[in-house]
Amino acid sequence: MKRLLLFVGLVVVLSGCGWMYELGGGGSSDFDIAEAGLAVPEFNFVDQDGKPYGTEQLTGQYWLANLIFTHCPSVCPTMTPNMRNLQTAMQEEGIEMGYISFTVDPERDTPELLKSYATNVGANGETWKFLTGYEVEEITELSMTAFASPVQPLDDGDIGHTTAFFLIDPEGNVIRKYDGLQTDQEPIIDDLMDTVQYE
Repeated sequence: MKRLLLFVGLVVVLSGCGWMYELGGGGSSDFDIAEAGLAVPEFNFVDQDGKPYGTEQLTGQYWLANLIFTHCPSVCPTMTPNMRNLQTAMQEEGIEMGYISFTVDPERDTPELLKSYATNVGANGETWKFLTGYEVEEITELSMTAFASPVQPLDDGDIGHTTAFFLIDPEGNVIRKYDGLQTDQEPIIDDLMDTVQYE
């Protein structure tokens, strides 16, 4: 038994934060998670322009959400351009929806830093909001409540968080989960178009 525990512990140590990104899910081939009964609780945070932004502004529209932070050394440099590509694809199709990136590092990620980050990745700030202005405990609770995904600081300065993109309907229900690290985004684009455009 001791050997088994030692082996499991060694695997966790050697895998670094990879286990944390898998826990909570990066996504799956099954996009529909509506039956899970997840919903985004009411919130009011601050966007990259330093303006209040929350569920009040999002009510009545579809929006895509993810969790990131600007000092992320691993998955965010892939996730954020992927989100930008989805935003661009939807805009080219004339589909109006919102995009929200919640920072999991609100102490360092000020509106000014998020504004610079958004500019550097080519985000359209009219519809894509990078949110901060809360405590770590608040985003941890929101991530678990809305997305059933943990947020966990790691020893190497990284922060474990889900790599999924979540689609929220106009009533605040979480209805889709996509792999935010997926290279081929055509299936996500097709599903977004079918869901947002025709419902």
